[in-house]
Amino acid sequence: MSAEQIAFEAPEIMIDRPTHYCPGCHHGIAHRLVGEVLTEMGLVDETLCVGSIGCSVFIYNYLNVDAVEAPHGRAPAVATGLKRARKDKFVFTYQGDGDLASIGMAEIVHAANRGERISVVFVNNTVYGMTGGQMAPTTLIGQKTTTCPGGRCADREGSPIRMSEIIGGLGGTAYCERASLDSVKNIRRAKKAIRKAFEVQQQGIGFGFVELLSGCPTNWRMDAVAANKRITDEMIPYFPLGVYKDVTAEGGCECSESKEDK
Repeated sequence: MSAEQIAFEAPEIMIDRPTHYCPGCHHGIAHRLVGEVLTEMGLVDETLCVGSIGCSVFIYNYLNVDAVEAPHGRAPAVATGLKRARKDKFVFTYQGDGDLASIGMAEIVHAANRGERISVVFVNNTVYGMTGGQMAPTTLIGQKTTTCPGGRCADREGSPIRMSEIIGGLGGTAYCERASLDSVKNIRRAKKAIRKAFEVQQQGIGFGFVELLSGCPTNWRMDAVAANKRITDEMIPYFPLGVYKDVTAEGGCECSESKEDK
């Protein structure tokens, strides 16, 4: 019998405790990536995390950083206040699609447009997770939820909102990228995207935004393998991966995938 081998070490910033997230949920992967980037950038002791309402709020149970819980949708507004009061701190929000793209739409749009020196990690799983699987602004056409059991209809509920395209088109946005957590290749790319969204804040350039396509097997009523496949086959075609704005690179205002990902 071969001995167990550790594939990778968790960053010290991560709190060693059992996860409460459902099997196959991608929040744990997102937490690890954020933790690794904060550690590698030497920001652990200088970080202020703003948690939103929803499954995403529990990030403060898993990352050992100072954290503030914001009212529903208001994380960018709270982060704005924190950053303006403590310019010496690194401030980021961690939000789900129901929180950011629904009740928090005004806050995220205006924070990005003003070019607030904050970073946003946006987890898009196309559904309200914590509250029971209701339709979110990002729910795909035909996707069944507890509030649209027959499937989302474009004529009745409108089309799913593409947040990266919106944020990337705003003047104050310095960096905006959509990544995915459905495969090892995409997870590696997601980490690079998170780092870039953090760097533009640290360099005082502007607003950083990274969207992470993720799975919610419980509310999608499928297992983890099927959830990953759904991201690949259904979400990515509607929510294309790539950089939607990068003011640090020439021609960075249009969606483009990096050469290494092609």
